[in-house]
Amino acid sequence: MKRIKLMIAALGLFLIAQAAQAQWSPAKRLTWTALDSEWPAIDVHYSGNLYIAWHDWTPGNGEIYFRMSTDGGTNWTMSTRLTWNSGTSWYPDIIADYFGNPHVVWADTTPGQEEVYYKKSTDGGATWTAIKRLTWNSGNSRFPMIAFDSYGNLHVVWFDNTSGNEEIYYAKSTDGGNKWTTSRRLTWTAGTSNRPTIVVDCYNNLHVFWFDDTPENYEIYHKKSTDGGTTWTANQRLTWTEGSSMVADCAVDSLNNLHLVWFDWTPGSPEVFYKKSSDGGAHWTANKRLTWNAGNSGAARIAVDSSNNPHVVWQDNTSGSYEIYYKKSTDGGGTWTAGQRLTWISGDSNYPVLAVDPSGVVHVVWSDDCFGGAEIFYKRGN
Repeated sequence: MKRIKLMIAALGLFLIAQAAQAQWSPAKRLTWTALDSEWPAIDVHYSGNLYIAWHDWTPGNGEIYFRMSTDGGTNWTMSTRLTWNSGTSWYPDIIADYFGNPHVVWADTTPGQEEVYYKKSTDGGATWTAIKRLTWNSGNSRFPMIAFDSYGNLHVVWFDNTSGNEEIYYAKSTDGGNKWTTSRRLTWTAGTSNRPTIVVDCYNNLHVFWFDDTPENYEIYHKKSTDGGTTWTANQRLTWTEGSSMVADCAVDSLNNLHLVWFDWTPGSPEVFYKKSSDGGAHWTANKRLTWNAGNSGAARIAVDSSNNPHVVWQDNTSGSYEIYYKKSTDGGGTWTAGQRLTWISGDSNYPVLAVDPSGVVHVVWSDDCFGGAEIFYKRGN
């Protein structure tokens, strides 16, 4: 009888563990191109519509493309090419406004150096405005990221090496992307400030995160604006690690908690770490390590659902090639599920991004070279 009870208890624990694991659809291939389709970006509208952008090398140089789904990822529109430039257009980011209109930013080498460009659609992605150039710098402006606030203002950050080393810059539009402020420099550091990301919290405060090697190795930094980008706080250092802490991503939940992920080399190889702020970025929890793998874990991205639970995806090469992994927390970041492997494809699966729709469904997009050249893939889980 005791043995039977133990077996029932073990079965109960197994079923609980199974229930904690998200159930995922098969991978859906979204592109069929002659050359590489890479670096996807994703956003979800409150209606549930999904929007993705990426760059593709098929035209002979990198160009930006777009697709959307209005039925939760089951069906997708045809790929729409957004750029026809003599240079390379790459590394897009995308955001959908309250009306479901997508806004896309990217970097482009057409002027001779990389500059930030922008365009939008006012009919949900059917047609698009002309390309608008946002930067005119002597150096390279790279990796733009875009956000919008509840007033409809658009905010873009990127890094630029015009000053001799890389620094973080910012620009804003108050009329839906028609006109933009001049570039504003946010950092003056002795080291390199790189790969910023921007989020807007529940009170329309702006939060920018980046990594900087002024302390000799890279660490994660944060600064904040409480007046829509007019003034900014001093740089706030968030990590003090023996290895390099790099490439942060942040999400804000409905309680105004900030959830931050990045990868850190302190364990000897890159692993994914997490921390949280419950007071608008003034104070943060201790670093929480999310991965313990034999390979390299990096490129982590985070999103939160309507129940304020954070979800994280990343890439890891423990299996011999890079695969996409996922985990979530059901208590606001206190504890986390075990890592769940999402891809078993012969090539490398890279650059995962995710979004969570209002019904709690998680949508993941990535680039995979299983067919020789990289293609964009998608799956959903709940």
